[in-house]
Amino acid sequence: MIAVPTISVENYLKAIFSLQKDGEERVKTKAIAESLDVSLPSVSGMIKSLADDGMVEYEPYRGVRLTKKGKKTALRVIRNHRLIEVFLVQTLGYSWDEVHNEAERLEHAVSDTLVARIEAFLGFPRFDPHGDPIPTADGELHRREMMTLGDASSGMHLKVERVLDQTPEVLQYLDRVGLRPGASCRVVEVLAFDGQMFLDIDGQQLPISATLAAKLLVTELDDDSERDTGRDDVQAVDRS
Repeated sequence: MIAVPTISVENYLKAIFSLQKDGEERVKTKAIAESLDVSLPSVSGMIKSLADDGMVEYEPYRGVRLTKKGKKTALRVIRNHRLIEVFLVQTLGYSWDEVHNEAERLEHAVSDTLVARIEAFLGFPRFDPHGDPIPTADGELHRREMMTLGDASSGMHLKVERVLDQTPEVLQYLDRVGLRPGASCRVVEVLAFDGQMFLDIDGQQLPISATLAAKLLVTELDDDSERDTGRDDVQAVDRS
């Protein structure tokens, strides 16, 4: 039995949470092993411990999914991580490509009280620097209706909402070309044979590969009002 979640336990729960496409879908142990870069026997041993502690439900050959208890723990760690990222950027002057590893280390050490005070100090932000929703203390997330940039069509006016790939090289490139969350762009052309896109960003035309376009979540803008047409609701959800 796991009395107090260890760093390893919390990392497993976070990985399972991120791999669940919805609250009910089961995650294969192979996917967990690849996500955490650990061996399958290690995953199997941890899953057994998590199941014994009521953190996950596991069925051989079908996979694993979080219980309410496991989801609550995963969301708490995700909340810590994303609030720490906002704090590092807004208060300590970190760039958005520097904060992930720092937050990975700190997310396991901060208390709920400290996190609540950080949240209040920051003005209760709803999203981190990469556009990821920050869970509330009650385990709710702000859900927005978005699509990937790769699903957009020529002529669409878009607002960048979220970046799914947070490797430093990708973030540094996006920062350099002006495609951070909150930025707007227009799709000039999409090449039918390979999906490469050409965007207009502040009058400059920029080519974007299909691979990168799939990692950017966007909403469509109304040219007349310049307002986001996607809904922004607060709901309890099962994926980050």
